[in-house]
Formats: sequence, structure tokens, C-alpha cells
Amino acid sequence: MFSKSCEYSIRAVLYIYKNTQDGNKISIEKVAGAIGTPRHFTGKLLQVLAKQKIISSVKGPNGGFYIAPNAPEIRLSRVVEAIDGPEIFKACALGLKECSEDHPCPLHQQYKGIREQIKNMMEDQTVQQLGKKLGEEKVFVKNENYPE
Repeated sequence: MFSKSCEYSIRAVLYIYKNTQDGNKISIEKVAGAIGTPRHFTGKLLQVLAKQKIISSVKGPNGGFYIAPNAPEIRLSRVVEAIDGPEIFKACALGLKECSEDHPCPLHQQYKGIREQIKNMMEDQTVQQLGKKLGEEKVFVKNENYPE
């Protein structure tokens, strides 16, 4: 359902949250290595997320990306909409622009319910909730071979 850019962005935001709660900032290189994406591509995604005020950034030698410990809760749906746009939660399963209640594709009725469940899940979950699970449970967002 989500683009690769969106998947990578969610992973990046979770990784940034988990690794900046101590006040540190994290570089594009470290994020890219940790989530397994090319540096340049990761940089573009992080710029979009910073512009949307989902993450924060500071330029300079001690700069990088971060999420402040006291930041307001960030719903995963915000990350998804920042990258894939708000239409992602309304789009046709087959990518047909003409698909609607009046003119449905063959998957319309089934996919409508699934799409709504995913939207609700993304609205209910926050970066902070999921980020706290990293390291506490058997969940991950980074490559196993990437050193901390």
C-alpha cells in the first residue's frame, strides 16, 4: 500500500526517535546505514520530514536530525501523508483513478475495509509509542550488521 519512500521514512523516523532521546542529533549517514537506504535518497526524505515539522534538524558540525524528548506525539499517519500524500488512504487497490462507490474496481469493496483499518492503525499509533518498543521488545527498524 505504501511507497518504498514512505516505508523508509517511517523506519527513519522511528530510528531517529530512538537514538535522539538523550539530546543527541543523528547524521544522514547514520540513518541511511541503519535503515539500509542510499544516503542521497535518505537525505531527501529527511528534508521533507523536517519541512513538515515531523522531525527537527540543525545544520553545522554538531548538527543532524532529532526528535525532541518533549515533542508532541507524532501520529504515523502524519509521516505517511507527508510522503505519500493524504490520498493514500483513499486510493484504489488497482491504482485506478476512476474507481469509486458508483464505479468500483473488482477489489473496491474488500479493499475499502482494509484501507480503513490501515488508516485507523496509522492514526492510533505514534512514533513515540513504537519508538519506545525498540530495544525493549523483539522489534527492529535497522540492519542487524549496522554498529550502534
